[in-house]
Amino acid sequence: MGLRALSSQTFLEGVTTGLAGYGPLIEDPHGLIRLPKGFSYTTFSHMGEEMADGFLVPGMHDGMAAFAGSSGETLLVRNHELESRFVEKGPYGPKLERFGEMPEEKIYDAGKGIAPNIGGTTTVVFNTRTQKMKRHFLSLAGTVRNCAGGPTPWGTWVTCEEVNHEPEPNAEKAHGYNFEVQPSVEPGLVTPVPLKAMGRFRHEAIAIDDNSGAVYQTEDSGDGLLYRFLPHEKQTLAAGGRLQALALVDERITDTRNWTAEQFPVGKPLAVRWIDLDNPESPLNDLRTRGVAAGAVPFARGEGAWAGKDGIYFAMTSGGKKLKGQIFRYVPSPFEGTEREREEPGRLELYLEPNDSNILNNGDNIAIAPWGDLLICEDNDQLCRLLGVTPQGEVYAIAQNVIPKRELAGCCFSPDGTTLFFNVQTPGYTVAITGPWSHRAQA
Repeated sequence: MGLRALSSQTFLEGVTTGLAGYGPLIEDPHGLIRLPKGFSYTTFSHMGEEMADGFLVPGMHDGMAAFAGSSGETLLVRNHELESRFVEKGPYGPKLERFGEMPEEKIYDAGKGIAPNIGGTTTVVFNTRTQKMKRHFLSLAGTVRNCAGGPTPWGTWVTCEEVNHEPEPNAEKAHGYNFEVQPSVEPGLVTPVPLKAMGRFRHEAIAIDDNSGAVYQTEDSGDGLLYRFLPHEKQTLAAGGRLQALALVDERITDTRNWTAEQFPVGKPLAVRWIDLDNPESPLNDLRTRGVAAGAVPFARGEGAWAGKDGIYFAMTSGGKKLKGQIFRYVPSPFEGTEREREEPGRLELYLEPNDSNILNNGDNIAIAPWGDLLICEDNDQLCRLLGVTPQGEVYAIAQNVIPKRELAGCCFSPDGTTLFFNVQTPGYTVAITGPWSHRAQA
């Protein structure tokens, strides 16, 4: 029985369908996170704690990925979705008293020293054997609203600014770009280099097809596009490339959102084509409107993206007639990014659209578990959950916030497969979960 059948079944908050997963979630004596029996969690790197570099842990923890350290540690590179007006949640203190410690060449936008941009990334060094954090520190500074991003096949993190053409007060530079961060064990800031050829828009997340090197990008807007960036050099994003938007070969389908009419069928892969976009750095916030005018199809708030063995997955947070979210899967062409892809185009499938908040309630960040299931973080005003979806479409709950209106984000597994991490955006901390992962029930 797949998800399409489950859409008529009860899926209570924090309770699995009973067909797959680890069983029902149980109450947490600490009042934070419900988990299945046999699982446990720890929290760490809370907003406001002093870090190894003397700065404070920024708030609004968001997208994240895990990388292997040289001595067996797990390196978490984590986004912070902050604007300069939230100075009290930033790394420099409520009166910017620590801002003077920031090297000028390591901050992208200092806001004339009056209102420095306080978004960026932190890196956390975590020992999965002891389940303890070893250290944490700033790794990218001076950016805005770093929402999600994605890991690269060559072991870096691409962080995305979720802003458009509206500048921050006292901004010195343009924003709305991606930046690449090299994970490190020891404290240190990367030199911020905006990846301008990847486009200037409300970036959310990226995922990379390792075979072709194509980079897929989501846009967090109700009329956003799904973008493809073809780099000139496969592992050097800063060297430039071509920016494109997804369109469908069947031009009768002009919308993927299914808000008023079910134009895009569930479970039926459709052939795609890609439209070149010029002027990717346009200051007019018009990439998506120009793309639609050229034949691209809009998506409903593109957010999470992740590359799996069977395709690239994307979360559209407000898709479907009840605005509860969609999950798409794109299978690249064997000739992705070349002229020959017209012979055998890539295909886009609407993988999930339950239109039932008991099953899926505004999925945001996503990842793939070591055993192949899709993981989905929810972002809503209720009790947000971390969900698993089997390849057969069975949905189950892994974790649930006990307190409402606390977005979950940044789900990812440690390289050794023992620990599942995610962020609680408000009040801002990271969670590590361990348990009998190999005991997932089969549907």
